[in-house]
Amino acid sequence: MSKRIRGLAVLCLALILFAGCNPDAHWETSNVDISMSVQTVSAGYIECSFSTSKDAYYLVSCVPVEEGYDPMTHQKQFMTLALDSANVEYINWRYLLLKEGVTPIAPFASHALQYGKVDYFFTNLTPGTDYWVYAFVVNPETLKPAGKLHMMTLTTTETSVVDVRFEYRVRGLWDYIYPIYNDSINDRANYGKINSHFPYLAATRDSLEIAYWYEQEFEEPTLPELYFSDLFLGISKFNLTDHIRYGVQVVENNGVNSDIEFEEGHTYYTAIVSFDGFIGNNVIYKFRWTGEDFNAYFTDEDNIVTDGENN
Repeated sequence: MSKRIRGLAVLCLALILFAGCNPDAHWETSNVDISMSVQTVSAGYIECSFSTSKDAYYLVSCVPVEEGYDPMTHQKQFMTLALDSANVEYINWRYLLLKEGVTPIAPFASHALQYGKVDYFFTNLTPGTDYWVYAFVVNPETLKPAGKLHMMTLTTTETSVVDVRFEYRVRGLWDYIYPIYNDSINDRANYGKINSHFPYLAATRDSLEIAYWYEQEFEEPTLPELYFSDLFLGISKFNLTDHIRYGVQVVENNGVNSDIEFEEGHTYYTAIVSFDGFIGNNVIYKFRWTGEDFNAYFTDEDNIVTDGENN
């Protein structure tokens, strides 16, 4: 994707975020209670719901428990450090946008703070680890903490508590990823339904691009899964926020709204992996795109990792 197109895409995102923060929205900082409700605790993510007793801006976050330190007895220090950390993340985000020439850019309150009732995912967590999930009210004008710290301690599971399979459709330039509940024993009510609350990573690449990567990294061709393993590992370490997905993903592969543009006669690989404490549940689907009349649906039976196909 060209820098200009990326810039336009980021500009749209920035405008949406900017519009989401209404400068005239009513907000308070005194005597505001924050309710925190846990939806899911798994190996690599925690899903929570947050709401406030009054209209207010507030920060939510999740950090590993620090032994020997009690945030509740050092609330002011803890909240100030949390705001500083959020501000560093915001400055880095703003810096990248400014390099792209994007303006206007959402203010800190719109980018980093929550308002009203929200469902929030904390991802890229370590299995079997204690975490502090916390929230506190912030004055959006002074950007200082207000009120008390709300906190709970949660422990991620050793393995994923959710079983999901990924089905895939390509229809013309469009492709669709369907994360589906797969555990018919422990969750019969949801079996076969779309799971919109499970994090995963996905990518589609031209076989020519993968072959070029082979030439740069190895003396002879190797398995496509090695290419995607390297790709997803890099994403998980450096750029996870922009790539993680939930629910059905729909992409028009026209080179403008996507990383690639489907070309007639080319062979493509689409890799999808769960991201719940580890990169796993790998599926790779292979297809030769024959034009805008192409229409195919893929399930586990078409997974080339399982079948052992490597070309």
